[in-house]
Amino acid sequence: MHCSLQKRVLLGALLCFLFLTGCSSPAEKKQSASTTEASSSKASERAVGDNTINIQKPEYGGRIILGSIADIANMIPMLSTDSASHTVASHIYVSPLKYDKDLNIVPYAAESFEVLDEGKRIRITMRKDVQWEDGTPLTAEDVEFTYKLYIDPNTPTAYAQDYLLVKKFTLIDKYTFEATYEKPLARILISWMLDILPKHLLEGKDLLSSPLSSKPVGAGPFKFKEWDRGEKVVLEANDNYFLGRPYLDEVVYRVIPDSSTMFLELKAGHLDMMTLTPQQYLYQTDSAFFTNNFAKYRYLSSGYSFLGFNFRSRFFQDARVRRAISYAIDKEGLVKGVLFGQGKATEGPYKPGTWVYNTSIEDYGYDPAKASEIMKDAGWTKNKKGVLEKDGIPFKFTILTNQGNEERIKTATIIQSQLKDIGIQVTIRTVEWAAFIKEFINKGRFDALILGWNILQDPDISTVWHSSRAEDGGLNFIKYINPELDKWLELGRNTLDMDVRKKAYDRVQEILHTDQPYCFLYVPYSLPIVHKRFKGIEPALSGITHNLDRWWVPKSQRHYEVAN
Repeated sequence: MHCSLQKRVLLGALLCFLFLTGCSSPAEKKQSASTTEASSSKASERAVGDNTINIQKPEYGGRIILGSIADIANMIPMLSTDSASHTVASHIYVSPLKYDKDLNIVPYAAESFEVLDEGKRIRITMRKDVQWEDGTPLTAEDVEFTYKLYIDPNTPTAYAQDYLLVKKFTLIDKYTFEATYEKPLARILISWMLDILPKHLLEGKDLLSSPLSSKPVGAGPFKFKEWDRGEKVVLEANDNYFLGRPYLDEVVYRVIPDSSTMFLELKAGHLDMMTLTPQQYLYQTDSAFFTNNFAKYRYLSSGYSFLGFNFRSRFFQDARVRRAISYAIDKEGLVKGVLFGQGKATEGPYKPGTWVYNTSIEDYGYDPAKASEIMKDAGWTKNKKGVLEKDGIPFKFTILTNQGNEERIKTATIIQSQLKDIGIQVTIRTVEWAAFIKEFINKGRFDALILGWNILQDPDISTVWHSSRAEDGGLNFIKYINPELDKWLELGRNTLDMDVRKKAYDRVQEILHTDQPYCFLYVPYSLPIVHKRFKGIEPALSGITHNLDRWWVPKSQRHYEVAN
């Protein structure tokens, strides 16, 4: 793509989440459920105990074991919405386009791409040296097949929206295709970062019962080897990877749904990498043992935590009530008490310091008296027990969150105490991750929940907030419907004009701030730790594991060997 349009599209995609202030994870490939604050300078991306510079020659072999708080759900990416599944899938599958380490959109399985007709058509030519792990060539026919799966009404995917906007898909030849749209699509490049599925293995088969959901076949740097449900996922190097075989023989994700247990496993030498809690980062890894053996990293994550309200609940249909709850929650106190200062309070769905973030919005602040006043205006008065009541119904609800996430559980506990101060009774329930998603989120079986979203590089958040996504299995699982919000979301996604997009997304944030369908809480710092014996690590804007296929470990320092 050689035109000025390309520059505008790429610049818009890149600038969305460049780190603009302060000190320096990768965003998950899809939205689901995160150095110093956030600078793009190389100096801010150095690790504690610098592990980024080495002059040794890389060696093949060895294994890395990473800690995962949750098990995967499904290895067909379009069928899963959890970050664990997409993280693993990102090493197995390839896409036509991808982000490079600096968040530029570049060809991956594609050879070239070109945006035409002022953003209403894209032409992509695929590489001719990409093979599925069984040796079958990967072609544009596989991309067409994957696209058709997305738009198939029988495919229960949360990610169909971009592909339903395609007016015409044209297979020009075996390796080239075009997608044409009615209107310009700001996400036109990002939408073709989809994980490609193998046509020769899935055509004519029932996607929902396919063995590929648990034993995937891809063309990426690693191949699926083993999934011991609830215990571990094992990937092995793909010798036929078109960009070169990874140095590591195996990548193992160990499922440990408790961060304290995970930390003990790291300390005992049974893990090589995990994400630390703020307390672990600040106080439990400052010994000589950790300084000598591990490298720590710190950067503002591309994700936020929130308290979300179910709009089917009688308690949360009044915007005044939702605003009152926001006044009753001390966000700065949460950052200090839960994150030990390792994060920033936030009032919207975008990352502070980025171009899309609306700096004119003033957060509600912590004001319990104001919260009580608003609740009274909304018809809620305290009974003899000090509990708010309306029409004889006490204000009692349950906050749901997932087991093993200490930060979310602590957040819920503090919010429980703060809401009690204004007369709202809260109980807390934690659920194992797979059941949390399948039985509660997807079915809308909750009053309120504490969860997090990844912040994607493009500000289009239609998949979470548009009214059309307020369906069972959709990402708008709180069932929030607002036609005015829909209008601005559609304007933002259907223009390439950055000034118009800024105006649209500023208004989106204003509507969400006024309506408070979520109480946006904080953006935490991401705090990964990696054993120092691993070489080739290059911290970058796209996160620490962007080049995992280039990580390696000297033979003399390996704790594990993999038998051929």
